[in-house]
Amino acid sequence: MKCSVSAIVIAAVATLLAGCASEPTSIVAGPTSARPIPTPPVTLPANGAIYQAQTFRPVFEDRRGRMVGDIINVIITERTTANKNGTSSATRTGGVGIGIPGPLQGRLGARVATETDNNYADSAAQSASNAFTGTLGVTVVEVLPNGNLVVAGEKQVAMDKGTEFIRISGTVNPDTIGAGNSVSSTAIADARVEYRTNTHLDRAELTSMASRFFLSLLPF
Repeated sequence: MKCSVSAIVIAAVATLLAGCASEPTSIVAGPTSARPIPTPPVTLPANGAIYQAQTFRPVFEDRRGRMVGDIINVIITERTTANKNGTSSATRTGGVGIGIPGPLQGRLGARVATETDNNYADSAAQSASNAFTGTLGVTVVEVLPNGNLVVAGEKQVAMDKGTEFIRISGTVNPDTIGAGNSVSSTAIADARVEYRTNTHLDRAELTSMASRFFLSLLPF
């Protein structure tokens, strides 16, 4: 009876842990989207001319995002490489000399000496390289007093075994927005770029860890 109760407890805890992993944590703070600020419509009387102010759009108007709610394309090109090397060494040499009393000098000699020599050397090397590329549309969520744009965006891709979450946020200088209303992620200040998943493989790993922990407490 105790075994069956323990098995039920393990299954319940494992299910609870798996359910908690339905959406991964995020390093992106704040909303990932914003709606444009509504402006009251201006109704002008029709004057019968070809030009109508309420429907006019300039031919050479700048199409780059610059207002809250506008969309900007971010080209993610994040590459990081880190190398670390360390070397340490130490050498210690010591000696001890002991004088022998007169009655024992015939057997041990007039002096007994000993020397020690210790050498230590160690070296280590670490290397890490990461690459993250892609394209993501973000929304202008705030326009700062100096004209810079606070942007944020999220993309969720549901697949057979789980969901992929791609999020990004940061501050964009409008001058860095190029053709096609796009900007490189390397030009975004305070950028937070993340790629996370909640696949069944991740859940299985977490459940397996919990199961091993509770199984270690069972009496059998």
